[in-house]
Amino acid sequence: MPIEKSSEKTIIQKLDLDGYTQQFQKFLAREKPVAMMGDINQHYRYIQALSKVQFPTPNPVPNLERELNLIKKQGVLSLDEIYAFITMISYFNTLKTVGFTEPLISWIQGIEIPEEIIDIIGYFTAEGEINAERDQELFKLERAIKQNKIEIKETLYKLAHSSKLRDYLVDTQVHFNGGEETLLVRGGFNNAIKATVAARSPGGFFYIIPQSITHLKEKESALLSKKEEMIYTYCKNISAVFFKWERFLGFINKEYDRFDHYQARVSFARAKEYEFVLPSKHKRIKLQDFAHPAIENPVPITMDFSKKIMLVTGVNAGGKTMLLKSMLSAVYMSKYLLPFKCNAAQTEVGHYKSIEAVIDDPQSVKNDISTFAGRMQEFAKLFSKEDAIVGVDEIELGTDSDEAASLFRVMLDELRKKGITFIVTTHHKRLASLMAGDDEVELIAALYDEEKRVPTYTFLQGSIGKSYAFETAQRYGVPAAIVNKAKKVYGEDKENLNELIEKSTSLEREMRMKIATIDDELKSVERQKQRLQDEELKLQESHRKALATLENRYNAATKKAREALRAQESAEGRRLLNVAHQRKEFKQKEVKLKDEVPLKEGDKVKYRSHKGEIVAIRGKDATIIVDGLKMRVPLGQLKRRGDTPQIKVKPKAKEVNVNVEKSGASVSVKLLGMYADEAIDTVDKFLSDALVNGLHEVQIIHGTGGGVLAKLVTEYLKKHPKIQKFYRLPGNLGITVVEL
Repeated sequence: MPIEKSSEKTIIQKLDLDGYTQQFQKFLAREKPVAMMGDINQHYRYIQALSKVQFPTPNPVPNLERELNLIKKQGVLSLDEIYAFITMISYFNTLKTVGFTEPLISWIQGIEIPEEIIDIIGYFTAEGEINAERDQELFKLERAIKQNKIEIKETLYKLAHSSKLRDYLVDTQVHFNGGEETLLVRGGFNNAIKATVAARSPGGFFYIIPQSITHLKEKESALLSKKEEMIYTYCKNISAVFFKWERFLGFINKEYDRFDHYQARVSFARAKEYEFVLPSKHKRIKLQDFAHPAIENPVPITMDFSKKIMLVTGVNAGGKTMLLKSMLSAVYMSKYLLPFKCNAAQTEVGHYKSIEAVIDDPQSVKNDISTFAGRMQEFAKLFSKEDAIVGVDEIELGTDSDEAASLFRVMLDELRKKGITFIVTTHHKRLASLMAGDDEVELIAALYDEEKRVPTYTFLQGSIGKSYAFETAQRYGVPAAIVNKAKKVYGEDKENLNELIEKSTSLEREMRMKIATIDDELKSVERQKQRLQDEELKLQESHRKALATLENRYNAATKKAREALRAQESAEGRRLLNVAHQRKEFKQKEVKLKDEVPLKEGDKVKYRSHKGEIVAIRGKDATIIVDGLKMRVPLGQLKRRGDTPQIKVKPKAKEVNVNVEKSGASVSVKLLGMYADEAIDTVDKFLSDALVNGLHEVQIIHGTGGGVLAKLVTEYLKKHPKIQKFYRLPGNLGITVVEL
């Protein structure tokens, strides 16, 4: 069958994919071109869906284009040709029972087989013969043929063991010769038996048909003729039905090919553990752990090529040509959705309209053309192409490398403007030096192991490689003395240049390894940072839920208090309930202040390992005193000292039973040693009792200390609605006088 070609050889042959495609063809039910017509994205979805299920293997079916044309002309098909159509239709019937997912299920279930065709399927056995059990006359005829064969066999057996023929028999077996049952005898047999000679053996013996079974053979011939007539009648009637459903048969023939494309690819991928890569819209070839199918134990290729020209230099026999073939092979296999070995998750292959390979030496005595002239012919053809990817091996082959470098530099520039992408290999550094500064040129160096003195078959992007011609010659058996002499002729300056190239390549490789290590460490830090951020979010969410729970409990408690007040109305109870609401808002503000209040003058802080106090703040800097010395430091480097008195918030308030009654009240209250919440609660109760008992002046003893309690009391008294005025007693005695 025809397969897409490039120049004189097919592209698959140039890329060493002929063995690969031959293996793939074995999975097809019938031979066909590799390419699939239609939307490649749709094909990919069907292949992916088919990869998820087990399905029956289709039976081999011949190409039926001739038979379809015969049906259109109302011709009569043979039984085998009819059964080929029945095989395809029966297979789709079987597929309807497979547990497909979309889009396969809609496609397969949507194929409706006409009832007349389904009825014809029932006439055939699994061997492709007409089922005699459905036709009484045919059944009797086949039984008569079978019985006649038994009689022929028994007659020949008796003759083979008869005494009159014993001396002439070569053996006692029944031999089939030309479809006839015969006996093998020596010359002179006509003295013992009347028979017809069917053929002569290489040993000079005779295959004979005894006259005694002639009438049985004639009977068999008549029975077989009658059966052929019956079979022809079946074929004629079925062909007439097929003519009626000719369009359906053409449709099912195409759909069988389509499913065959899908199933062959999936089965091939499963057998070889290959992956599918859908072509992308970007002109990029990114391979991860790619292995060319023609190599038994390949070194996996990892390469990222997104520019217009890839220029591969480096060691002889180091894999430059195979890299070129691998890149183009990946494009070819991806273009036709053929699976291959790679890390599909990290592989991306762009779509190109055509693939060209300028690889072989085009020199031909017959066509009177030189190597370089042949190359020029191939390049001339490229000027008529667009959106192509072209591989060129040994680009300066056949002419002066300096002249060729200049020529190819210009041609590559012009051709890439037409949307053509190039992968080029070369041993000459002239072209590489001319193109090294171009942003659209990717330099690739094939690497060499200096210690082991062998190619590594690995590649370094962004560098020019040394050819290692002398080392390669010595590795393949050229005497060391010859190689050393050649080095002298070559010149020390050029050899030094090669050493500089290799040193540059080694440094580049070392730098990239370090960068890769740093990238891995950075990724690890990023993962740790993300983990901490996730934990912080979880803690914030937990804190929010806890606050919500406390607020719900508080609301429930106040609701019960209201219900109690409704049952026994009390003005003082109402006042206490209002105070509870105010205290709730006050506590929430305290919590917020504790989390968000900025540092201010007078705060005790810690700077590194020193303790100090803020005396002034200017912008983002603060002036602090540490051990009697003033210093100016960034605010961000200061932390509030743990020994600084802070407003402490109780995690959960104890349940309070409110009982309102008049009792004796004190004219003073001591807050010394109390926490903030406890002090405010005490002051609130103290003032309530004083108001209830008609007191006009009371004292609150909060002490001097750090002044925290004094500040809290002052803030609370400012907001109390029943206080006329308050003031501190002179002499810093730590007492506040309140007038009610």
